[in-house]
Amino acid sequence: MAKITFLGLGVMGYPMAGHLAAAGHEVTVFNRTTAKAEAWAKQHGGNFAPTPALAAKGADFVISCVGNDDDLRAVCTGPDGAFQSMAEGAIFVDHTTVSAAVTRELYAIAAETGIGFVDAPVSGGQAGAENGALSVMCGGDQDKYDVAEPIMQVYAKVCRRLGENGAGQLTKMVNQICIAGVVQGLSEALHFAEKAGLDGEAVIETISAGAAGSWQMQNRYKTMLADEYDHGFAVDWMRKDLGICLDTADENGASLPMTALVDQFYKDVQKLGGNRWDTSSLLKRLRHMG
Repeated sequence: MAKITFLGLGVMGYPMAGHLAAAGHEVTVFNRTTAKAEAWAKQHGGNFAPTPALAAKGADFVISCVGNDDDLRAVCTGPDGAFQSMAEGAIFVDHTTVSAAVTRELYAIAAETGIGFVDAPVSGGQAGAENGALSVMCGGDQDKYDVAEPIMQVYAKVCRRLGENGAGQLTKMVNQICIAGVVQGLSEALHFAEKAGLDGEAVIETISAGAAGSWQMQNRYKTMLADEYDHGFAVDWMRKDLGICLDTADENGASLPMTALVDQFYKDVQKLGGNRWDTSSLLKRLRHMG
């Protein structure tokens, strides 16, 4: 069993760290809100520390799942960052969705002190984290990935290395581009069905078994029809992710017209007060428009 530090106990990190403890690993957690770290330690029998550096001391693996580029830099290289206390040969695994640029930056800093760095963003949402069924997209050195993979498999449905450092984050961008288009298409379809006087639930139950079926359709159509969005992946976070996609597309020359359009639709949702609504709230925007 490994000695593991987990940094960030949000809706994803909290259950992910719990799976590691349940698997028998020695887990120490850190969270900006210490009370949440204390609660996790009490529930799962692990330890908590007041700073990333103290949490990471002596760890074989340090795993992060925080908010954005700045949050990741802070827990890695900030005044009390984990890199300060990590031993040579230890491996840092980052599950945050961030830019490939910050991933490459931190990979280089880690390498200078003999620390391994694997970028490993995840997909599957809160339910996937709670059920231990996440899709984990990884980038980094093959030997470091090989050592870290058994740890990640504890909460993964699929875990795969896609290439060198940054490849995991680039793959997560592909994932988010796909989701943006699917959710917009589903929203327009349900809106159309309502305007046509059809029974939306009956329609989806019929077409979901065919070529139109998707994870979003299966898992979100009922709450969308009920106009319920206080769950799931927040619009604010999706706009953060799509911003990363669009910035990267400017760098590599990719054309993302649909992604850019849906990003603006999410901006409209934010104007409706939906910053923390689920990404399926694109339907609410259409209903609001009439």
